[in-house]
Amino acid sequence: MAAGRAKVLDVGQCNPDHAMLKALVQRYFEADVDRVMFVEEALQAMRGQRYHLVMVNRLIFEDGSDGTELIRRARQTSELADVPIMLISNHAEAQQRALAAGGVEGFGKDDLRKDLPRTRLSAYLPARSGRADE
Repeated sequence: MAAGRAKVLDVGQCNPDHAMLKALVQRYFEADVDRVMFVEEALQAMRGQRYHLVMVNRLIFEDGSDGTELIRRARQTSELADVPIMLISNHAEAQQRALAAGGVEGFGKDDLRKDLPRTRLSAYLPARSGRADE
């Protein structure tokens, strides 16, 4: 990791979705992306590393657990209470549950080719220098 770059943790995405999200982050932001597959792994990673943003899948790919569980558990832990956690889901009701649990506004995978993800991510990540905005 280069000095001064932001850190993003991607939680519970399948391989194709992880690749798309990672490419989006690295194309537009000065950020590196780590990946874990389970809520418990995410909590452990968040305790060991300061993340500027955590992106969690609505349903954890490996075990089908609810991604909002990560938000709830992080908000109950003082050292993780202020880490921004963003739900990645096309389902409006899941986005509302995530916000109610203490998450930040997320987006769906259907929005990846739109401006919304970049707008939401830009609230937490520094823009890549030297790149003209498309």
